[in-house]
Amino acid sequence: MNYISYVRKLMSAGRVLTDMDKKPLHLWYAYPKDLNEAVAQACAPLLSEDERAQWQTFRFDRHRREYLTTRALVRTALSHYHPLAPQSWRFQTNPYGKPTIDPDCGLRFNLSNSPGLVVCLIAQGAEVGVDAEPIERAEKVAELAPEVLSPLELVQLEALRGLERLDRILSLWTLKEAYIKARGMGLSLPLSKISFLFGGVEGVRLELDQRLDAEPGSRWQFCLFEHAGHRIALMAERAAVPDLQAWEARPLLAPPTRLAAVGERWFPASTVSSQALQQQSGPEAH
Repeated sequence: MNYISYVRKLMSAGRVLTDMDKKPLHLWYAYPKDLNEAVAQACAPLLSEDERAQWQTFRFDRHRREYLTTRALVRTALSHYHPLAPQSWRFQTNPYGKPTIDPDCGLRFNLSNSPGLVVCLIAQGAEVGVDAEPIERAEKVAELAPEVLSPLELVQLEALRGLERLDRILSLWTLKEAYIKARGMGLSLPLSKISFLFGGVEGVRLELDQRLDAEPGSRWQFCLFEHAGHRIALMAERAAVPDLQAWEARPLLAPPTRLAAVGERWFPASTVSSQALQQQSGPEAH
């Protein structure tokens, strides 16, 4: 299928390209720097009136590319899992600013964007969060460490030096961002009250200040990996390690490419995969 035919098919209602299994997470990548004039013109009609108005407010081209890529990616990616054309999706935000689909169709998603990479994480019926930070920003993030890291994290950080210290801070930052985005409560959850502690049989574990709320840290599975010069953290509301499928839209609106395993390591490390649990329990009833 050529590019023009695919775009026309993408904009038609009632298609689902990829079957959404309830167990895997689906992670989509797009690249704002790939956005040429022809692709931008094809993406613009997918946006809502408010989104197009917001797009026009950006002064610099890099910000315009980033915004358009982000809005077009979430719309086209969601249309692979539900029979709704990309331009027909409607969204609302909760009191803390987390976007959700309106009306609810069972899909959950989260976005992270930078001038070099946009990522969209999609799941069925489970909350998710994603954060992608350019690795080159590690030193800038490190300046925030005294304010955003917990006392327990700072103690562990004292044992690290140089690049290892910067690497740990970047990992902690992305994990915390992914967690508060999955919770959908923004900075009403103080970052310094959330601890990701490294070491032990679990590899990394999540501990929450008891003054936050009754949220059990064991409710979440999370992972870290790198892609296109970014440190990426995923957070998923799962009792078992999720199976992850990665897709790349390059160029944006082109037929997506299924990528090889991203090599992520899920934590807590003692948890078995959802696929293994399913094999142990036998086929699911339908």
